[in-house]
Amino acid sequence: MNRLAVLHWGSIVSLIALIFLCLAWEGWLAPLRPGGSMLIFKAAVLLLPLFGILRGKRYTYQWASMLILLYFMEGVVRAMSDKGLSAILAGGEIALSALFFVCAIFYARLTGKH
Repeated sequence: MNRLAVLHWGSIVSLIALIFLCLAWEGWLAPLRPGGSMLIFKAAVLLLPLFGILRGKRYTYQWASMLILLYFMEGVVRAMSDKGLSAILAGGEIALSALFFVCAIFYARLTGKH
C-alpha cells in the first residue's frame, strides 16, 4: 500500500470513528444532560466532508483539515474540564481529530500540483 492510500484510509477511518464517537458520547455514554444533549448534532457537521473524503477530493481534504480543528479544540477543553468517562472520551476525540488532521494535510500536499 502506498503512502497516498494509507493517508486516504487513515482519514476515512478516523473521520467515521469520530462521527460514531460523537454520537455515542453525546447520545448515551456521557451526555451533558441526562437523556442526551443537543451536542449530538455536532456529529452531523462531520457528515459534510465525508463523501468528498471517501472520493479522495483534494479540496474537501483542504477545508476539512481546518474544520476538524474545532473538534480538536473541543476535545482539549473537555479533557481539561470534564471528569470521568467524559474526559476519557475527550481524549479519544483529540486523538481521532489529530489523526484526521495529519492524514488530511499530507494527503492534500501529496495530491497537489507540483
